[in-house]
Amino acid sequence: MPNDIHIATWEELQRELFRDSWDDKLNRYRSPYVFRGLWNKGYNLKTSLMRIGGDFPKLEPHLLRNFRKYSRGSTEVGESIWNWLAVAQHHGLPTRLMDWTYSPYVALHFATADLSNFHEDGVIWCVNYVKSTEHLPKKLQTVIKKEGSNVFTPEVLEPVATSLSSLSEFQEKPFVLFMEPPSLDERIVHQYALFSMMSTPEAMLCEWLTEHPDLYFRLIIPAKLKWEIRDKLDQANITERVLFPGLSGISAWLKRHYTTT
Repeated sequence: MPNDIHIATWEELQRELFRDSWDDKLNRYRSPYVFRGLWNKGYNLKTSLMRIGGDFPKLEPHLLRNFRKYSRGSTEVGESIWNWLAVAQHHGLPTRLMDWTYSPYVALHFATADLSNFHEDGVIWCVNYVKSTEHLPKKLQTVIKKEGSNVFTPEVLEPVATSLSSLSEFQEKPFVLFMEPPSLDERIVHQYALFSMMSTPEAMLCEWLTEHPDLYFRLIIPAKLKWEIRDKLDQANITERVLFPGLSGISAWLKRHYTTT
């Protein structure tokens, strides 16, 4: 892809992950990018909803309606569709949401967590979520500027869009927005997580990004560099033990820690 940067060393990786971080207005380092790490550079940004196949756009409201129906009493999230969508995504329901993180190291973790795929080149998608707001419909731009933010929350989005279908009514061309989920549990907090959401279920973020090449780049992680990255992340305490609190996370971390190459 034209926006691909092929990484050769750990030092080069650090430089690219934190590129354009200096903010003149704040006089501080504040990256405008969010990150998504994948173990295979060939993977695109297809949502879990798309991966179920069939006429998935028509299945979307049925999935969410039944999730709400059978989940009541199991969690307290109120009536907002955006809260329910975030909860559904968090618990594995196929949705149009996609997971991202503000942390480049968390993204690196997900690109290097599976030892069985260390023979494949990985990738870190880097998207300028700040600049992406320039492509929002005017009404949503007004709302987010008034909030003084670059991402939505369910509380901010709810007054102007009360349903999934209402997003596509703002403009004919697809657009993307980024939304921070409620702090459902420690995983979301520790992974510094947020979601991307396209205005229609069939719109693909990677296709939208190719139409706006100034908003993204991809860092290609060579297979030969994965072990060095993994060991340095473990030493920096970016591990399952921290990102997935609980016994499963501890077990996954220990399994890798004691695995020999």
